[in-house]
Amino acid sequence: MENDPLSLDEIVRHVNAKAADYSALSDRIWAMPEIAFEEHRSVAEHIAMLDREGFRTTKNVGGMKTAFIAEFGKGGPIIGILGEYDALPDLAQVSSATEPSSTEGGPGHGCGHNLLGAGSALAAVALKDALAAEGIEGTVRFYGCPAEEAGGGKAFMARAGVFNDLDVAFCWHPAVVNEVLTKSCNAAKWARFSFTGRAAHAAADPHMGRSALDAVELMNVGVNYMREHMPSNARVHYAIINAGGEFPNVVQAYAESSYSIRSPNWDDAERVFARVQKIAEGAALMTETSVKVQITGAYSNILPNKALYEVMYENMRRVGPPPFDEADYEFAKQLRKVALTDQDALASVAGRDVSLKDNLLHDSLLPLGTDQFEFGSTDVGDVSWIVPTAQCQTACFAIGTSFHSWQLVTQGDLPAAHKGMILAAKVMASTAADCIRNPEIIARAKAELKQQTGGRPYLCPIPLDVTPSDLRGKAL
Repeated sequence: MENDPLSLDEIVRHVNAKAADYSALSDRIWAMPEIAFEEHRSVAEHIAMLDREGFRTTKNVGGMKTAFIAEFGKGGPIIGILGEYDALPDLAQVSSATEPSSTEGGPGHGCGHNLLGAGSALAAVALKDALAAEGIEGTVRFYGCPAEEAGGGKAFMARAGVFNDLDVAFCWHPAVVNEVLTKSCNAAKWARFSFTGRAAHAAADPHMGRSALDAVELMNVGVNYMREHMPSNARVHYAIINAGGEFPNVVQAYAESSYSIRSPNWDDAERVFARVQKIAEGAALMTETSVKVQITGAYSNILPNKALYEVMYENMRRVGPPPFDEADYEFAKQLRKVALTDQDALASVAGRDVSLKDNLLHDSLLPLGTDQFEFGSTDVGDVSWIVPTAQCQTACFAIGTSFHSWQLVTQGDLPAAHKGMILAAKVMASTAADCIRNPEIIARAKAELKQQTGGRPYLCPIPLDVTPSDLRGKAL
């Protein structure tokens, strides 16, 4: 056993001492899923736990009632650990199911954020306990971050400057593999396009109507024609969120669609978005309707930090994979047999070691540098432009499980998920402890970030005139 202050063994002991409490917290959050900007009960649960641990809490951060900061200690370095707790709509699911539940329709934790918030809180508490036990100076901050799935809570927090004095930041995400993230992901911009026309009787006097639904459909057609002529690594997705009513004999006077535009860097995402906006304006002209554009969120691309992720990888290697048992493998086997296909398995490990598709659970560690570019997006990217940031993923779900699916929701409160969460807490807390023990790691990480940005200051991708209250209830 190691005897050095803040050693890996010491951090692991502190995590293990509180692991059951925070596994229970993750289950409570799983059982009461709340969507973007509405995570009031989830926030209350996290704050209650951290208050009992002696953290000082600041609420309503960045103009959001479901954003908070919990802080312990004093002096430097200042360590940030990021947590999330928002769910997704229409993904409600019972636990341990092998087929879709009849409860579908309400929100569900289809990205495992019940685990993410609780696991990050566990890491912050374990680091706090280790610092207090050794009498070592330093500040631990847990950031309660809302609306990662839609809206970009961390971007609003970044715009408010709450990450500016951090030395390093850490985060994790539940997944089907154990790995340290080394690559970037897409910047993204979300917007709602609201078309207003004129109602009329569709049989008696259709010529008097101006169809907002026609405008929505023409916009979608125009964007589809654009796809051939935009960068191949960009992504554009849409959903019709208001079709104007249920009666076809009324010309629809109002209709809305929601768009997500992604690209590997923010400048390219802005250029693609500008073209989408022109198509919307053209659709309005063709239908003699008007269009209003409401930005509903935006994320910067991630700047991975080698100085930090190499230290994180070494800690993950030393801790080892989640200790899955026979019951974990048996449920994964049943889910794989009934609810997951071979194509699902291959897709879930694409860009990594494809032989993993034949496994039920990932019980090893992927080597550094095997990640492809991640086509998804996260507001962790906004934090990474301000402070050196490192992330890991841990195996919480059966291989073949897709994010944003009922199959993921049903596994979110099972023992296997808890084991992956506890591994993540150990990895984040031990990496933070290494930064405190060895300030040179922080110095290298900051120098790397400065080189990556070229000294360019962080620019929030959400316009200043857009506030969280503008998006509440509209981001999804």
